[in-house]
Amino acid sequence: MLERLEQLLASGQDSPVLRLSLGQGCIKAGRHEEAVEHLRQALEQQEDYSAAWKALGQALAAAGDADGARAAYDDGIRIARDKGDLQAAKEMEVFRKRLDKL
Repeated sequence: MLERLEQLLASGQDSPVLRLSLGQGCIKAGRHEEAVEHLRQALEQQEDYSAAWKALGQALAAAGDADGARAAYDDGIRIARDKGDLQAAKEMEVFRKRLDKL
């Protein structure tokens, strides 16, 4: 699946959804730094993409960057609330609290 997504990107297709999918695939494959890059690209294309903020926090945490993950979750929570995406905001709050307990 990840290889197919990479082929789509290489063919010139790019979108926030594709970048999110690539980021999530990279997280699952343990390629955390690569995931961070794809997710940052998704957010450059669409800053209010709540799912990308959540995945970015997860990728940063998995890469060992707890401070970066907290910052991503904080930004994501604010943006999700502003856009009315309360479920995403709540999910990111839970992930952020888990980071704080570590």
